Formats: sequence, C-alpha cells, structure tokens
Amino acid sequence: MVGAQPRFDSHGRARGVATPRAPRRAPRSRGWTAAVLIPLSLSLAHCGKAPEPGMLAANSHATSGDTFEDRFPAPQFRDRFPTDKESFVPYHRTAAVAPAPAAQAAQKTAPSPVRVASIAPTLTLPRPTERDELTTLVSMKSSAFPYFGNNPRTDAPFLNVGAGDKRGHRSYGGRVYWQSETYNDSRVLVHVPDTFDVNKPGVIVVFFHGNGATLERDVRDRQMVPQQITDSGVNAVLLAPQMAVDAADSSAGKFWQPGGLKRFLDESASHLARLYGDPRSAQAFANTPVVIVGYSGGFLPTAWSLEVGGATNRVRGVLLLDAVYGELDKFASWIEKNRTGFFVSSYTRYTRPRDRELMSMLRDKGIAVSETMDGPLHPGSVVFVQTRDGITHRSYVTQAWTQFPIREVLTKMAATPALTRVASAPAQAGR
Repeated sequence: MVGAQPRFDSHGRARGVATPRAPRRAPRSRGWTAAVLIPLSLSLAHCGKAPEPGMLAANSHATSGDTFEDRFPAPQFRDRFPTDKESFVPYHRTAAVAPAPAAQAAQKTAPSPVRVASIAPTLTLPRPTERDELTTLVSMKSSAFPYFGNNPRTDAPFLNVGAGDKRGHRSYGGRVYWQSETYNDSRVLVHVPDTFDVNKPGVIVVFFHGNGATLERDVRDRQMVPQQITDSGVNAVLLAPQMAVDAADSSAGKFWQPGGLKRFLDESASHLARLYGDPRSAQAFANTPVVIVGYSGGFLPTAWSLEVGGATNRVRGVLLLDAVYGELDKFASWIEKNRTGFFVSSYTRYTRPRDRELMSMLRDKGIAVSETMDGPLHPGSVVFVQTRDGITHRSYVTQAWTQFPIREVLTKMAATPALTRVASAPAQAGR
C-alpha cells in the first residue's frame, strides 16, 4: 500500500497530496511544442524500428529472403509526426451545466446510467455511494520496472552496461538508457470512473503505451485513455503501467517473466478496492475480466503477457493499435487457443506487411478473419482493419479507423455478455 496519491479530475487537474516517487527525469513541458520536438530517435518503436534484438525481430514464419530493412523500413518522420507548424487540438467532453440546488439534492438519490460491460445496451442502475471520478498514480511492485532480470530473447542481463555505480541498458540502436532515469518508475496510472459499480459485470483495461511516453503527458493528456474509458459508459477501470520512461525502447520488464501479468493483476486488486472506496471489493477485482490494449511498442509486453502472463482465462480481448511489429507466433497462438475472446488489430501502411502475415497464418489454421469493424464483437472474433492514408501513427490512440478507438471497442464489447463473464472460481484466476 502507498500513502496519499496524487489525484486528477477528468480534465487533468491535480488534486490531493503527491507521495514521493521513484527518481526519474525532470518533467517536460506539456506544451504542444515539446510533443512536436520529440527527438527522432524516440520514434523508433512508433515508426517500426526494432529497439532490441529479438524483440521486433523476424519470427519463425518470416521468409528467408526478408532483410531487416524489408521488415522494418526506415522511418519517415514527416509522414508520421506533425510539423512544428501544425497544431494539436485536444478533445474535451462538454461540461455539464451545474444543476440548481434542488436538482442536486434529487440527483443524490436518483439512479445513474451505467453501461454494464456484459449487458446491452444501457441499464439504469443505482450507485451504492456518491463518488468522484478518480485518476491517480500508484506505485506497484509488480509493475514493469525496475527490472533486474534477463532479456528472455537473448538470456543476457537486461542491464548490460555499467559506469561506476550506474547501471543501464544498451538498446539495439546502440543508445544507452540508465536504470535510474529510464527503468526505475514503478507507477501505474489508475482510472476509476465515478459511475463504476463493482457489483455489476465489468472489465479491467490494461494499457501498454508505446515508446517515448510518460503516463501523465501522453497516456492521460494526449492519448486521453482514461477519458475514452469514461466516455464509453462501460463499467470499466484502467491500469496503465509506466514502461521505459520517454525512451525508444519497448522492453517488457517484469511482464517478460512467467506469471508477470497475473502478479500485476493480483496486486492491483487491493489498490483498486482502496481507490474505489470499499476494501471488501478486492475479491471482485481479483476476478474481473481483462482487455489488453497495446499501442505501437506496447506490442511486446502484450505478446509476452499473452504467452507467459499466467492470467490467460481472464483475458477476454486484445486490441492492438498499429502495433504488429513482431511476436506473430505469440499472437497467433493466443488466438488459436482462446476462442472465447476477441482480437482486434488496427494498422497503418507501415505495419501492414506484418498484419497481413498474421492474417495469413490464422487463415492457414482455419480461423476466420474479418477486415471490417462494422459488425459486433463476439467470442472468437478476429478483426484486422487498415486505416486510411493520412492517419498518423502518433495520433493513433485517438484516431484510427474511428475517433477514440478504445472507446469504440469497449462499447462493442458491452453488447456481448459472454465476453466479460467472470471466471467461475477464484482458483481459475491464473493459468
């Protein structure tokens, strides 16, 4: 357990008392100029360059004639990132007009609309108590970093560089990132909408961000992941672990380890219960179904979580956002073995070759593949959808085949009861 945590309202304003956090780089300006001037080196995973040997490497299904350049073409910075003359207009929900005092009193006892994650379309359910929407940072021992183990692809120590007392990791491109600056943030962005009701069927969204990202600046403010979850109206909460801090590195850290996802979910149950306001709800959170969303370099912790994470029967869906850069065998294996969940991969022309390859692998296994998001999501749905030209990789979490794709997938999921059915017994929580 941690002490008082920093809280933010739905518009990103801080409230509450911040606890000491792990050492990290000085925060950047949140201005658009800072986002635009991200060094080109940080675009490696965003743009499909493999930051680590074996991580984005060709899998066993690649043809022998493929070269590194064939599989990971050189990034075209101007095509994927805005120029300094372009502007980014953030999306904001329209603020409701404050009701009169009499209306406020009536709202205290009136039921609030909640879209239950496993029932369609929208039910009106009473909330047990009046709560505020909560977006906060929580330190968790089972989060991705710090990590002192090996890279499972090479079986070599992850921290493979030393300079005096400093330890660091040398990326595939040769750049050294120091453990104290890049791999020492154990915080997790947690979001609990005010309408969330632990007594109703729900879902935990685990979001793995891409390269060159921080939880506040990118996941919360720019990609608006908490806001997409709230705006979906679905009975869902968010867990987004900090991966490598603001670095061109897709390393999975503790999610490389067998049982890593299960330990993360197990630890999160008590934190979610405390933040929800009812410690007795920990058991419910410990069995809540999970949807994993991986954006760009987040494909790596997603793939390893599916392969060795130990919580396979809780994962009811996977959403990849321009993220199929490798590990095709792991994705294909999970899809083949888990026909009760859904798999959606949305992609640009940059990741199209790998998505097409994965589609071919699945069809060879006799698995039906759809190439449109027009229909509902069902258990066993496998959907690949290419987005039109002009959609940038950087903006993909908020603009893919549709605006706010995470919100869209959660809404579709809410229409299918079987996708979020809770495991029948706690003993089945890991596999």
